[in-house]
Amino acid sequence: MSDARILDRGYRRYDGPRLGVSASVRSLAVQTVQRALGLRRSPWSKVIPFGTVAIAYLPAVVFVGASVFFGDAISRAGGIRLPSYGQYYGFVSAAIFVFAAFVAPEVLCTDRKTGMLGLYLASPLTRDTYLLGKLLAVLGVLALVTLGPPLFMLVAYTVNGRGPDGLVEWVTVFARMVVAGLAVALAAALLSLAISSLTTRKAVAAAGVIFVLAGSAGVSDALIRSGGASPNLFLVDLVQLPLELVFRIYGEPFHVDSPAAAQVGTGTLAAAYVAWCAVFAGIVWLRYRRLVVTK
Repeated sequence: MSDARILDRGYRRYDGPRLGVSASVRSLAVQTVQRALGLRRSPWSKVIPFGTVAIAYLPAVVFVGASVFFGDAISRAGGIRLPSYGQYYGFVSAAIFVFAAFVAPEVLCTDRKTGMLGLYLASPLTRDTYLLGKLLAVLGVLALVTLGPPLFMLVAYTVNGRGPDGLVEWVTVFARMVVAGLAVALAAALLSLAISSLTTRKAVAAAGVIFVLAGSAGVSDALIRSGGASPNLFLVDLVQLPLELVFRIYGEPFHVDSPAAAQVGTGTLAAAYVAWCAVFAGIVWLRYRRLVVTK
């Protein structure tokens, strides 16, 4: 005879706390950040994200160290200046876009390939709130490399007595820094999510992101410099466009690597940035609207 026994029968209603859709979005965002950074996974999963973050902070550490140990000598040498907050992005742009090419495919392609998307949509999450949670997570992770290093420089310079003069100027620089960092992160995140929504293969998505970025920059530069095309073709350069917008946000001189950028108005530049972000967001939204998901 079997020793199995039925100890209880019947259906019980869930009587625990109901936190709503917002809690589901937060939970998804936290889980996505953990996956993107390789937390609670094998050590090899942490190499790329933490290595990229370290590379993004390395120039900031060097500049702060130079300010601390050689600040007076640099001040006396009139022709030598440490990079400004806006110029910093030129040193780490490669790390930013490589990081973006890694993060979104890891957190978007994997869900569709493993069937986790169906499980997520069986919860209070809808397709729209699912994408919102993913976007918030990718933005948060990218902010580590687009916002973290300049903030580190600002705090370090302030402690060293070489930061902005006065509270008003410090708050102004801080506000511009937040806007600039999020602007770069948003453009990179939406592009990466858009390409990742078109395939379930992470390697293909990552290669697609790098190809689109490199291709847009190469075509724009070749047509303007060699072909004598309109400077407005600078707006096609998905690498330099957000970086030039950073210079406008800080009120610094135009990007020296893109002479055509000086001929593009700030309003036109901002409109192009918004248009590209809308296109990328639209691709993701339409792709997931038409995606057949088995729950």
